[in-house]
Amino acid sequence: MSIQEQNKDFFKFKLIHKDKNSNARAGEITTPHGIIKTPVFMPVGTHGTIKALQTKELLEMNIEIILSNTYHLHLSPTSELIKKAGGLHKFMGWPRPILTDSGGFQVFSLQKKSINEEGAAFLDQDGKNIMLSPETSINIQQNLGSDIMMAFDECIPYPATRNYVEQSIKRTHRWLDRCIASWTNPQQSIFGIIQGSTYDDYRALCVKELTDRDLPGYAIGGVSVGEGPDLMERIVSYTAPLMPTNRPRYVMGVGNPEDLVMIWDHGIDMSDCIIPTKFARGGTLFTSRGKIRIKHRNYRRDFFPIDPNCNCYACKNFTRAYIKHLFDSNEILGAILATTHNIAFYKKMAEDAREAILSDRFVEFKRNFLENYNKNQSEK
Repeated sequence: MSIQEQNKDFFKFKLIHKDKNSNARAGEITTPHGIIKTPVFMPVGTHGTIKALQTKELLEMNIEIILSNTYHLHLSPTSELIKKAGGLHKFMGWPRPILTDSGGFQVFSLQKKSINEEGAAFLDQDGKNIMLSPETSINIQQNLGSDIMMAFDECIPYPATRNYVEQSIKRTHRWLDRCIASWTNPQQSIFGIIQGSTYDDYRALCVKELTDRDLPGYAIGGVSVGEGPDLMERIVSYTAPLMPTNRPRYVMGVGNPEDLVMIWDHGIDMSDCIIPTKFARGGTLFTSRGKIRIKHRNYRRDFFPIDPNCNCYACKNFTRAYIKHLFDSNEILGAILATTHNIAFYKKMAEDAREAILSDRFVEFKRNFLENYNKNQSEK
């Protein structure tokens, strides 16, 4: 019996509507901790927190799902401690769905040379060698108690030779089988990750390998790793139509607004990225007219909100001049308000896209969004 069959009482995906003029789609994911309306952007809470925000602020913004990091939580405070605390939901005071990544991206970004058939070796905070394997990744995620767990994979770098990609995806699929064999909690779903770099035939092969295992959801991995926007779109536009229509489709690590409308256009339901929160802490804010860098001297006497079209707490109560002053003064509130705004901006983007899909206006939504978003970029 497949994982999908075993956890069907706890995890469901319903395709609500497909836009008549594009491949964009609106859906609904049901998990043990709540319902997620798609398309959805998931803020990243690497260490069990969205940096600069309290949980109550995320709830007030009606954020439906967040992402946390298996590798980092394993190092500190350890998944065993979090399990003793009642799981990650209770530990961080978050009552809604959580998706945990597998640690595969940290293999890509931190430990490329340590990969072998067993997994990848890391040094913990005490300098002790630890092995992150398919079994340990699933065990950690089950200790955390996330609603959606990602299978352990190798995130293939760009560029990569055909031979490298062939060997890598074979190992990733062997790892996937080990993940499935280690899974014991029917309340937690496992999503498989489609790799294949820029090679269409390997992407297609990965889709077949994963769908043969009948998983609750599928993700496109190995994008936003340096290949550029054109190749990213080519990969997504080729791979997405091969993915099952009755399962959630997720593109990992994509977070520029222009990239989000692109992947939604190709029928993707879920995405995540550190961009909105990381950029916020650095003073880059997203608006309907493009990015602004709030530290720029132009905003010293600017008494407009960050984005006049935004109804977030920061935009309703404070001016650009004030937020610039906070950054200039190195006040923590600057990062708090900037993060509040950026997450609200991404949330509204997804909500507006969903509304457009439901009324078969996604093409118009995408065109208008990009026209406005790109208007003032040259002067920012």
